[in-house]
Amino acid sequence: MLRKMLLLLLLGVMIFVTGCWNRRELNDLAIAVGMGIDKQDKQYKVSMQVVVPGEIAAKKGRGASPVTLYSAVGDSVFEAIRKMTTNSPRKIYISHLRILILGEALAREGIGKSLEFLTRDNEARSDFYIAVSKGLMAEDILKVLTSLDAIPANMLYNALETSQKAWAPTTSVTLDELIKDITSEGKHPVLTGIFINGEPQMGNSNKNVQMVDSSAQLQYTSLAVFRGDKLVGWLNEKESKGYNYIRDKVTSTAGVIPCPKGGELTLEIIRSKTKVKGSVIKGKPHIDIEVRSRANVDEVECQIDLTKTKTIAQLESLGDARVKELIDEVIHTVKKEYKADIFGFGDAIRRSNPKFWKKAKGRWDQYFVDLDVTVKVDGQIHQLGTVSNSFLERIRE
Repeated sequence: MLRKMLLLLLLGVMIFVTGCWNRRELNDLAIAVGMGIDKQDKQYKVSMQVVVPGEIAAKKGRGASPVTLYSAVGDSVFEAIRKMTTNSPRKIYISHLRILILGEALAREGIGKSLEFLTRDNEARSDFYIAVSKGLMAEDILKVLTSLDAIPANMLYNALETSQKAWAPTTSVTLDELIKDITSEGKHPVLTGIFINGEPQMGNSNKNVQMVDSSAQLQYTSLAVFRGDKLVGWLNEKESKGYNYIRDKVTSTAGVIPCPKGGELTLEIIRSKTKVKGSVIKGKPHIDIEVRSRANVDEVECQIDLTKTKTIAQLESLGDARVKELIDEVIHTVKKEYKADIFGFGDAIRRSNPKFWKKAKGRWDQYFVDLDVTVKVDGQIHQLGTVSNSFLERIRE
């Protein structure tokens, strides 16, 4: 009985002594939502976009910027972040990071060392997106204020997701995915580029969000090609879309095709599925790409009878040719100019023939340049819209 009473007493005492040993009050932290890393001489310049709580709270703002930017230079990324305490009244807290921008100059030298801190730090999560500033410092991107979303980092996160799902020349990459590609033997990384459309020096003023047409707007552009952890070049918009078709990352997009008798017609891709298969034929690696898609007719600017089955078959053939052209073009460009397997063809060969891959992986970039790739596209038109033929035909008559 005595032992039971002592046990109950001990349990009761333990309730009062439990607690969070490393608890920190919200008022003691500066919540960083955007981070930029640039190279400055031989050091790192780190910039943090931090939320200003008083300006985000409803009806309590003073009309000032909803975010502020802290920057510091250090021999390492972590050292630079800690140096920010010299001009920030609060400790920078990065668990709510939404976007990481890497400067183009840093990316060309190599991004591996700058990412090491983020993979190791126990405060950092890995679900933020990563992009490369094209022709600018990462710091410049984080200075621009945005109108539709008061917090620019949130806008960048959401815009990247929306662009990939609705247009498809961009790709959203998290930290874990990037590290996996950097360390992979069968695939090199890609990241989406971002630039300032307009006047960069006007972007950090509140006037930038008080006009209908902002003087400086953040805009995602095409994909950056890496070999290992080093940026080696850029794809154009069409090539970037072709890349996403190969990587099975096209959810929806739109494309213009020529009509059989002249004029143009726009197809909306509503579904797409890509299968990439590797094989070794007579000692040579080979890749088969098969794309299946469904599309709607969204805009007709030509004379065409959409009630005929033959016409639909012609449009499907033209749509297939357009997608195949996008894929062929990006494969040709990457083989010729960058010689880096960003498509994961090496992984496909490894899965299909591990024995061959064991011998070839050390020289895979050489194999990649001469790799035979067969592309097959099978698209079907699903809907023609609410009218069978365009009213433009009656105008021409």
